[in-house]
Amino acid sequence: MEILENLHQQYLQNLNALFERPLSSEINWKDRMIGLCGARGVGKTTFLIQHIKNTFGFGNTALYVSMDHVQIFGGSLLAIAEYHHTRGGTHLYIDEIHKSQDWSLELKALYDLYPKLHFVFTSSSILEIYKGTADLSRRVVLYEMNGLSFREFIQIESAINCRKYSLDEVLHHHLDISHEIISKGIKPLKYLKDYLTYGYYPFFLENRETYAIKLLNIINQTLDIDLLITKKIDINNIPKLKKLLSVLSQSVPFQPNISKLAGSIEITRPTLLLYLQYLAQSKLLHLLQDTGNVYNYIAKPEKVFLHNTNLIMSLQPENYNSGTMRETFFINTLAHKFHINTSQIGDFLVDEKYTFEIGGPTKSFKQIAGLKDGFLVVDNVEFGSKNKIPLWLFGFLE
Repeated sequence: MEILENLHQQYLQNLNALFERPLSSEINWKDRMIGLCGARGVGKTTFLIQHIKNTFGFGNTALYVSMDHVQIFGGSLLAIAEYHHTRGGTHLYIDEIHKSQDWSLELKALYDLYPKLHFVFTSSSILEIYKGTADLSRRVVLYEMNGLSFREFIQIESAINCRKYSLDEVLHHHLDISHEIISKGIKPLKYLKDYLTYGYYPFFLENRETYAIKLLNIINQTLDIDLLITKKIDINNIPKLKKLLSVLSQSVPFQPNISKLAGSIEITRPTLLLYLQYLAQSKLLHLLQDTGNVYNYIAKPEKVFLHNTNLIMSLQPENYNSGTMRETFFINTLAHKFHINTSQIGDFLVDEKYTFEIGGPTKSFKQIAGLKDGFLVVDNVEFGSKNKIPLWLFGFLE
């Protein structure tokens, strides 16, 4: 057990993060059990260690453990908690908790056995916390971490801080907001291409030249490890999942013929629909239904998008479509907070109220003419006018 303290100090000492994610101020750290989920690579580990260092320094009241560390893997959370508690610890931070067997049973026991101990844990985004083998719903408060927004990327690259804006502000005051941002010396179009290529996952700061390789590794780990462990997928079907993702990446946005697609990768229709849901939960895909419908595993999605533009550039670097890049960026900026459907009139319907048509600078209002809440979102312009809004500005949404 003594190795835990040494590893904890090493993690703190090796921390090299100058940028703090805004999620830190949104979490109520007073809660006794907090869960942080998110896709691989979005920075959960760095975020956790940064919070520990900022809050506790190098003191011993907090303890960080990563359950996938070679010296801890397979260890008992109960034993770790008892060790920390008996030495006066008050906070236990558990990274990669899904690597621990019977994690939900142990979390429940920890919560009940140590009423004065605070627990924070991270997990893969596909780990279904509320569907574990023990009831955690009244014990854990769950937060989700997304990749970097375009606003955060600009802040990292330029060291210029800009605030977040609500969707209502962007829709109705976009011209003033654009002037406010650009007056700070920011050239948004200068940064957008880089963000679309490598700006979503913060590990671009380590080495931009190997970013695409690392992202492909993350995709493989998500399929080979996370889905295998948390969803109990037949190991023989993992190659079929990879083939499915490859097929989808070649033609996004994909309007699936489910029966034909299932036949091409040699799985049943119900299994294909379930796998699409898993890929969406693991933040590799966005699944959109037509207006008014909510996606579930028994209904086919109307359109399938890769989750973010970095995935497009990683999987299809020589064969991407600018229109697809625009639409994927737009969906990614909204999907974590709003419900998005495809639309028969424009491209997308958001929260069953706002219709959006996405295009280049010469795109017209023809498709959405006469709609009260219809908006044209255009690329490669710094400023909009009336209901014509620059695409880049949606990267500043709260």
